[in-house]
Amino acid sequence: MTGGPEPEPEHALDPGPGPRPGHGPHAAPGHGPDADPGDGPGALHDFLRELTRFMLTFSGEGAEGVDRVVRGVARTYGGRAETVLVADGAVLSVTAGDRTLTSTVTAFPDVSRLDRAVALKEFVERVRDTRPPLPEAAAGLRRIETLPATVPRWARGVGIVLFSVGFAPAVQPTWYEIGTTALLAALVALLTVLSDRRPRLARVLPLLAAALVSLVTLGLLRPGQEHGGPVLIMLPALFFFVPGDLLSAAAAELVGGFLSTGAVRLVYAFVLLLQLYVGVLLGVAVTGTPTSALLDTAQDADLSRWVIVGSWAVFTAGLFLAFGVPWRLAGPVTGLVYLSLGVQAAGTALIGEVGGTFVAAMALAVAADLLSRPAGRPPRLVLFLGGFFTLTVGSLGLRALTSLAGGHVLHGFHDLMDFLTVVTTIAVGLLAGAALVPARVEREFPNGGP
Repeated sequence: MTGGPEPEPEHALDPGPGPRPGHGPHAAPGHGPDADPGDGPGALHDFLRELTRFMLTFSGEGAEGVDRVVRGVARTYGGRAETVLVADGAVLSVTAGDRTLTSTVTAFPDVSRLDRAVALKEFVERVRDTRPPLPEAAAGLRRIETLPATVPRWARGVGIVLFSVGFAPAVQPTWYEIGTTALLAALVALLTVLSDRRPRLARVLPLLAAALVSLVTLGLLRPGQEHGGPVLIMLPALFFFVPGDLLSAAAAELVGGFLSTGAVRLVYAFVLLLQLYVGVLLGVAVTGTPTSALLDTAQDADLSRWVIVGSWAVFTAGLFLAFGVPWRLAGPVTGLVYLSLGVQAAGTALIGEVGGTFVAAMALAVAADLLSRPAGRPPRLVLFLGGFFTLTVGSLGLRALTSLAGGHVLHGFHDLMDFLTVVTTIAVGLLAGAALVPARVEREFPNGGP
């Protein structure tokens, strides 16, 4: 989703009492209070501060990824960096020579433009290999931030529709589900595109989208029970906002020991989920629909297996348009989507749903990590995201909440337990997959640079 404008980072603070290094009557040339050395400690600190802010905002990396890259780039320039990270900020301390500078960085996470994440990985690789002057490196980072969108705004709306329609058969494999999703997703896409330049509106966009979808579904479409429960009709159109990726990423960070970042992501994911839940209930209240109608009964399938298989290609095309993924990555991203589906289907047939989901998450993590390592390859997040969405569990959370609100306590708690189980399974599977691939930090960032 599109986030609001991030606050400007604070100026560097030099901790501790006493004279500041490089200042006073015996300051070295070029290091006085009015000097602005292009390659001194201050320039390195300023560049790393902007790199940290950029990664927090656009890269989608967890705490471990941001810390690894910032430390590695600091070593490339002969310095040392330490970070204390939360999901939307960091404390950065940079040491170069005998001088240490510390500052805070704040940024609102936003992965709606994954082309920036691709450009960032390529940029970091160039910095590692060529170690350009710091002013040049800083200018390169600014150019990435101002890159024009890879697709026009209307095409992003088309992407949201394709993304939702491609996912619809995973909720109910029926032509009615596909048709209603096309209509409802078009309304969601229009609302999303109109909010792109209204950051304050974007913060409550899940609530507005859920209310709109609920009103149209319950007040205009009025699906009968033969078409499945109304929440199942609404879910594909709202899938763009369902925070399944945030929930599993939060669980993975908590299991991996990054308690602050994991806790913040977990709270934020639940806030997004609650916005969707309240939006659905607003539609229920306005249309006078009894809450007992929210039971998520499913319609019998009427789609062929090949239509269901092909729908994931439509879903992936929508992912590229909606999130701005460069088209040159269509092969590996689509391959990982079908890898996740195939492994999950085979694993479920052999060892059950939980085991199949665990194995699929582990296989996805290994494949994305290995494919992203060579120079010039896209970042792990971009390769990983499509496959992850096939395993996502946020829709289970919304179904659980609406079932409970409708008075279907046993059904709601069953969905809730499924939700918690699958979130944990995906998170642990991702960690297990990452553990199977040894880290190569020193090779990626040699001490002192090339």
